[in-house]
Amino acid sequence: MTNKLETYRSAPAPASATYKLWNLYGAGLENMKPSDAPVPAYGADELLIRHDACGLCFSDIKVITQGQNHPRILRDMQKEPIVLGHEVAMTVVGVGENLKGQYQVGDRLTLETDILIRGKSLAYGYWYQGGLSQYSVIGREIYDSDLGNNLIKVRDDKGYAEIALTEPWACVVAAYALEYRTGLKKNGTTWIIGAGGNKPYTISAGFDSAAHPSRLLLTDVPEAFSSWLRTRAKELGVEVMDVSDVSAPPVEFADDIIILGADADLVEKVSPRLDQFGVMAIMADAPFSRKVSVDVGRVHYHRWLYVGSQGNDIAGAYKDVPARSNLKSGGKAWFVGAGGPMGRMHVQRAIDFSNPPSTIVCTDVSDMRLGELCDAFASDAKAKGIEFICLNPMNKADYEAKMSALKQTGFDDIVVLAPVAPVIADAATYLAPNGVMNVFAGVPRGTLASLDLSGTYLNNTRVIGHSASLMSDFELVIEKTNSGELSPNRSVAAIGSLTAAKDGLQAVKDAALAGKVVIYPNIKEMPLTRLEELKEKMPTVHAKLNQHGEWTNEAEEEFLRLMLP
Repeated sequence: MTNKLETYRSAPAPASATYKLWNLYGAGLENMKPSDAPVPAYGADELLIRHDACGLCFSDIKVITQGQNHPRILRDMQKEPIVLGHEVAMTVVGVGENLKGQYQVGDRLTLETDILIRGKSLAYGYWYQGGLSQYSVIGREIYDSDLGNNLIKVRDDKGYAEIALTEPWACVVAAYALEYRTGLKKNGTTWIIGAGGNKPYTISAGFDSAAHPSRLLLTDVPEAFSSWLRTRAKELGVEVMDVSDVSAPPVEFADDIIILGADADLVEKVSPRLDQFGVMAIMADAPFSRKVSVDVGRVHYHRWLYVGSQGNDIAGAYKDVPARSNLKSGGKAWFVGAGGPMGRMHVQRAIDFSNPPSTIVCTDVSDMRLGELCDAFASDAKAKGIEFICLNPMNKADYEAKMSALKQTGFDDIVVLAPVAPVIADAATYLAPNGVMNVFAGVPRGTLASLDLSGTYLNNTRVIGHSASLMSDFELVIEKTNSGELSPNRSVAAIGSLTAAKDGLQAVKDAALAGKVVIYPNIKEMPLTRLEELKEKMPTVHAKLNQHGEWTNEAEEEFLRLMLP
């Protein structure tokens, strides 16, 4: 029996002329169909890979929900169906002649799933066939993309599930390594708009010979400042354009928009003109008369940032209080919607990584998910001296009493994992001075939340957002996995064979599980099975879970010993 696992790890060529996969032909799980296809041939510059494990993600549900209308679906799904699955562990089972010096049969791989080809963002499990298939071919465009080689070799002793979960973990790690500009974009477009402020404004850095925008738009700027800007622009060769109507500027987007005053209507009107990675700086010392409707979808996906200052120097609004992305050491952190798979990862990271907060608050509307979260991490938090609080907003009396006390000093960090605008808006009211709220939840572009942007300059609060990850994030996750500092296996909640993929996706859609579903495409048929169910169904596997009942590499080995064909 043990030889089956050893044989599998030796990466033999496919035993059959065909392999199994799931094709998605359009919106709705009913349009996801199992299929058999000939094992693909591979050329001299290609690899034949076997999918060993595939994590299911809520991003998959977005594709299933939107179908052809999903922004990453770039072909006719009816004619060329999509094979989902971007959280993958792979093994090389065939090497093209020209790659034999670089790869060999048996190499273990994962990959950075966002693949840039001639500037276009394609992705594994969207454009390229994903992990809900037993085999696939890796071509030059993946190992020689615009960013280099998207393939990542991993150690042979690592588990398949823990490597598959590198991708979601990379997204979590990336959320705490975000960097934002601390000045006007060099060679970009800056738009300065008067809104009642009439101070002796200046720009001490970023509008000089060292660095400056290439284009300057001016609207109702106080005369003295306008004169200074025009003189400096002429010296620097910066194009100046006067804009009389803010609803019809001569350019589509600006990299920086400076508002001289606190005018909520104006901020709402011009914010859509921010380009990706755009920054709006609000120069004011009086609060806004009302909350501002902010497109938190674009804070998340486009990395918009709102900064501010009570001073006269526009450069100070950028550099004096840079947007902090890492959790404040010894601070208070609140994870909103913490009970789901990604929330658990954020909480685990907060506890496991160095310099943790002193207080962690986790909220979720599901008692089941919240209970499992607390059972999993409360003892770890206690061991590190972290106050660990779990609250359900549906238990109103207890929730309001405890959150009211916490609100008095506020939170240094708030990570929002619930894609609900009113929840995001409410969470923002709990920010402490110099606090940061990270909109991690993938709220759609155009989702508006009412935020008090006065905090950007009166209390130096920041609202940031995040989507996807970089190769460096993958490498950091693998490094910490190898060192034992991070255990991605703790995220696994249920497992199954390829035939269980549809039920697994339904469970993800229904938020029925506190952790991740991992599919093993090359095992014998097995229904979706929660880890706790293994006690009766596979007692020898259950016996190798850890003390918290969590997945381990030892449990996976026993599982594969039983389930490999």
